[in-house]
Amino acid sequence: MTHFLPCKLITKSFVFLLFLIIFLTPLASWAKEAIPVAEDPEIEKRMLALTMDLRCLVCQNEPISDSRAEFSNDIRREIREQIKANKTDDEIIQFLVDRYGDFILYNPPMKPTTILLWFGPVMLFLISLGSLVFYLRRRRVQIEEISLTQAQREKAEALLKEDNKGKDE
Repeated sequence: MTHFLPCKLITKSFVFLLFLIIFLTPLASWAKEAIPVAEDPEIEKRMLALTMDLRCLVCQNEPISDSRAEFSNDIRREIREQIKANKTDDEIIQFLVDRYGDFILYNPPMKPTTILLWFGPVMLFLISLGSLVFYLRRRRVQIEEISLTQAQREKAEALLKEDNKGKDE
């Protein structure tokens, strides 16, 4: 029976290899192709400069130039098309703002709708600072040292002496 051992090992290895091929090959189809760079380096350079100041709405804290989200790929493609159509940078940015709102800009303009965005952190800091000062002043009044009367001092000293006598014995 020992002469069949290599055959069993070969069979197990073959089954394992076949398993890997059958189940891992479809994963290769999920891989995406590299995003093509524009034919014209000037268009690509201008597109990158524009997308540095635009926020990816999917990633939110990543510029469109660095994001690999499908949304960013679409925006870069749209910007390339508009550059080829001889639109100015301001026209392209205005198109994106009209479509996606001021949130797409890293530095949104000062408008009534963006006041909270600009001054919200400062207001929150000032409110927090005022609350802290108010709390500390109230706490200081509550913690004031209370002086003992003469009778209370004598009673405390008697208790301490009594406690010390109990420890000495």
